[in-house]
Amino acid sequence: MQAGQKLPDVTFRTRVRDEAVGGPNPYRWQDMTTADYFAGKRAILFSLPGAFTPTCSTYQLPGFENNFAAFQALGVDAIYCMSVNDSFVMNQWAKAQGIENVIVIPDGSGEFTRRVGMLVRKDNLGFGLRSWRYAAIIDNGVVEAWFEEPGIADNHGEDPYGESSPETLLAYLEDAAKGAAA
Repeated sequence: MQAGQKLPDVTFRTRVRDEAVGGPNPYRWQDMTTADYFAGKRAILFSLPGAFTPTCSTYQLPGFENNFAAFQALGVDAIYCMSVNDSFVMNQWAKAQGIENVIVIPDGSGEFTRRVGMLVRKDNLGFGLRSWRYAAIIDNGVVEAWFEEPGIADNHGEDPYGESSPETLLAYLEDAAKGAAA
């Protein structure tokens, strides 16, 4: 993906809390589309190899969560975290991380990830198909800026992290704000 490209139209199978369901697991299925998440918003989307994994849980997700107010001050309406994991896993990971501001999006089948060109094999780690690490600023469903870790490849021996970090996106947005003010 690159600046100016429209996100692919994909339907995500999510589980949402609904007290009307009752019982110990009050969740129901709810289909959400790309448009449901991104239409009419300026948002950050970041994607990572897997929920509960070290870099994702220690740096990337908490970094976006902890900087939510700073992103809002720079014109971001929403922050979304995507992974090729199912909704059950993504919801439990968000709960375990104490996430209140970042919204998790399950790309369980990897369809969105495939269509943006970021689906890679991670069989060397026992993961199967997963997302390469990236982040983007999306304005009303169109890519404003794209940040991709270098070296995209199947079964990559490392997990590069830096280009898709919250710090990188904050710096980009701060520079853009300074340029607009000049």
